[in-house]
Amino acid sequence: MSRERNVIVVATKNEGKAREFAHALAPLGLAVRTLAGLSGVPDIVEDGATFAENARKKARVAGEALGVPVLADDSGLETEALGGAPGVYSARYAGEGAGDAANNAKLLRELAALEADAPQPDGLPAGVRALSRARFVCALALYDPETGGLTEAEGAVDGWIIDSPRGANGFGYDPLFWVPAFGRTMAELTTDEKQSISHRGRALAKLADLLR
Repeated sequence: MSRERNVIVVATKNEGKAREFAHALAPLGLAVRTLAGLSGVPDIVEDGATFAENARKKARVAGEALGVPVLADDSGLETEALGGAPGVYSARYAGEGAGDAANNAKLLRELAALEADAPQPDGLPAGVRALSRARFVCALALYDPETGGLTEAEGAVDGWIIDSPRGANGFGYDPLFWVPAFGRTMAELTTDEKQSISHRGRALAKLADLLR
């Protein structure tokens, strides 16, 4: 495909991620185009041991296939009680092709099976219990096939996994991720609130500074 001025290709077909990228990059005058509807990009096996390795691979493969700069991310959830799981397997925790509901259900089952008494953060609603400390991590990689240049940034946000989902915004594990600073889950935040503290928002802010 040909390069388009002020348009950046993001290596995802996830609509939730696309909205967050578009929101963060709009102040730079950049519009987002995803891989949805684009042909010629092979299926990319995310077999890296880290989020950064997967982000680099996705950016390079898609960038070389399309012949234009491509921004890719790999992100996920790490829980203290499960030794960092689901980690790089966050999107497929309940199996290949698993949806958000199945992944969330498995996470709650795994944490409940530990029968551990996690410390409880202040401000939880009545009847809601925290199951584990956790953090969201995002690694970004922007690859330019013309120069072979790679620009990278990472972001993270700490919080807790609670025992029942709350909120209808966001995607992935957002309804289970309690954010102490707001006293709400990630899925209960507005787009601006989430962007200000989320792992992807922080990574995108760092990347934006590098692009400026």
